[in-house]
Amino acid sequence: MTLSAAVVELAAYARDLTKVYGSGPNAVHALAGVDLEIARGSFTAVMGPSGSGKSTLMHCLAGLDRVTTGHVYIGDSDITTLPDRDLTRLRRDRIGFIFQAFNLLPTMTGLQNIVLPLELAGRRVDLAAVHVITDSLGITDRLGHLPSQLSGGEQQRVAVARALVSEPDLIFADEPTGALDTRTGRALLEYLAHASSSLGHTIVMVTHDPIAAAYAERAIILSDGRIVQDIPHPTSQDALAALNDADVA
Repeated sequence: MTLSAAVVELAAYARDLTKVYGSGPNAVHALAGVDLEIARGSFTAVMGPSGSGKSTLMHCLAGLDRVTTGHVYIGDSDITTLPDRDLTRLRRDRIGFIFQAFNLLPTMTGLQNIVLPLELAGRRVDLAAVHVITDSLGITDRLGHLPSQLSGGEQQRVAVARALVSEPDLIFADEPTGALDTRTGRALLEYLAHASSSLGHTIVMVTHDPIAAAYAERAIILSDGRIVQDIPHPTSQDALAALNDADVA
């Protein structure tokens, strides 16, 4: 199954996506027919009340969880039909991840953590290119330190550099500011917005924070496994009102 040339220009695409946990009367419909397009170079926030399906949607789009029905594409690759080995390779080569808990290997330096995806893929490490990224994040002078020797903000910036270094088709950020103080979190959000608008990276961010959503150029609001609002250029007030509406619904 392939997409038209117009759709292939999208970074990701989901059609009639469902995800059901369990069966019979105890079945939980975490996603209930989601259609979504993610344009290349865009910064999208995914929001919703607890249990709305936002994390499940990210996991399905990223190939971390298998869908029940429907299709997910990364570029022109239908990841719902890929064997596990091919899906693992696609995640490694074409998707970047930024997690709330950083997920850095504690026995590796910052630099070793950053270049690990390249080494696992058997790709040449271009230190000059790595330093372009780390310079922009302000952590080049901290690359020789272990994660335990870095602040939370520095660890998250190492995680961002790791996500960017392989130039993935798509970057997923799961509550990336959740473990950061307000000032450090805002600086990270400004960088993610810059990475999208100026560097052309495609970012999908799951967040519960309306202020974080205001840094994105689009906010998707979920409720009961469905998209209930799609807000272009959201303000924090827009995002908060939409969350309140979804929570009431």
